[in-house]
Amino acid sequence: MEQFKKENEIQIELSEEMAQGTYSNLAVISHSTSEFVIDFIRVMPGVSKARVNSRIILTPEHAKRLLAALTDNIDKFEQHNGPIKAQNDPGFLPPIGGVAQA
Repeated sequence: MEQFKKENEIQIELSEEMAQGTYSNLAVISHSTSEFVIDFIRVMPGVSKARVNSRIILTPEHAKRLLAALTDNIDKFEQHNGPIKAQNDPGFLPPIGGVAQA
C-alpha cells in the first residue's frame, strides 16, 4: 500500500509570484459539450470596464469535482465561522444572459 501511495503522490510547486494570488470578485462561467470555462474578473466600483484576470478551462468531470470540493470547503468554513452572507445586489452588476455569475 505504501508503494501505491508514493506512485500516486503529486508534488505541487508554488512560485512566490503565484502564491500572492489574484483577487477576483466576479466569475463568469460558460460551457460547451466538452469543457467548462471560468473567467475570473476584478470589477471596481464606478468603473464600467473590467478585464479577465484568469481563465480556467476544465473538463466536465473536473468541473464537477471542483463543485464538490468547493461545497465541502464552504460547509467546513460555515461550521467553524457561521453562515456566509451572500448579498445578491442586482444593482452591482447587470445579469449576463446565458452564463452564471459567482
